[in-house]
Amino acid sequence: MGGDFAPQNVVEGSLDALRSTSNRFQIVFVGQEDRIRAELDRHDTRGLAFDVIHASEIIGMEDSPTAALKVKRDSSIGVGMTAQREGKVDAVVSAGNTGAVMSAATLILGRLEGAGRPTIGAFMPTEKGVCLLLDAGANVDCRAQHLLEFAIMGSIYASYVMKLERPKVGLLSVGEESAKGNEVTQEANELLAASELNFIGNVEGRDILKGKAQVVVCDGFVGNIVLKFAESVLDLLRAKFREYAAKDILRKIWTGLMYRTLKRVLRDLDYQEHGGLPLLGVNGITIIGHGGSTAKAIKNMILEAEAFARMDVNSHIKQALAAHSMGFR
Repeated sequence: MGGDFAPQNVVEGSLDALRSTSNRFQIVFVGQEDRIRAELDRHDTRGLAFDVIHASEIIGMEDSPTAALKVKRDSSIGVGMTAQREGKVDAVVSAGNTGAVMSAATLILGRLEGAGRPTIGAFMPTEKGVCLLLDAGANVDCRAQHLLEFAIMGSIYASYVMKLERPKVGLLSVGEESAKGNEVTQEANELLAASELNFIGNVEGRDILKGKAQVVVCDGFVGNIVLKFAESVLDLLRAKFREYAAKDILRKIWTGLMYRTLKRVLRDLDYQEHGGLPLLGVNGITIIGHGGSTAKAIKNMILEAEAFARMDVNSHIKQALAAHSMGFR
């Protein structure tokens, strides 16, 4: 029931995910059953594997996350997470209130063994593919040990879900030299350099889009600013193209002729192509989507969650954290 266009886009995207994989998994819709069934009736669902779990309440974008979970005990977010804890589902995908989804995952599923703090990752387009940025807003203040954990979890996720062999890890700082940055960054640099990760050292903001590293680590304060700035780039480019085309008829014709090429070029910048943001470090699987997620974005979020479960990523994360003698709380 979460998101600006629920349950329409959620239902459509979910059914598209089932069709594209020939029912490789089952979808369980959680929310107000009458509204979900009404939306399902608008589609051809013959042969598709899905079920519905009723949840009477909805946590809105304006609700305080933790307070809403306590007051709205029958919310779709809370009921969905509880279903995962009880083994009724293997993953939860939501385009709802980000804070509420994160809180529910942490409180209901608990932390993954060895993880001091859960972290939320964001996908950034680069000249060489896609980069995973951690943390994208879950932890405003971090210790060096947390940044090391984020790097370990991000590397495992990148290896198995993004299929990157020995991904390069960079630490976001104000300079490439190891002595640059604040005390936390300098200490994190030492920890990362001593780890078995493929750590390439500090990276600067300009290095992200160049694709210098495939996993970039920073605290959630910086990461969220980077993420929100990056999200605005696509809208700026679209506005500039419209502005250019509006000046005269020849420019409009040229822009029209180049539309397909421009669409392909800009596609990698579109959040819909990369699914949702993975919440790593919780004892389960949670993918968080943009509030304005389209059906296409929902579909890709579901496929991302399915790959997460199929690859048993959390087991690999636990093993990696244990191997690095984490045990940090």
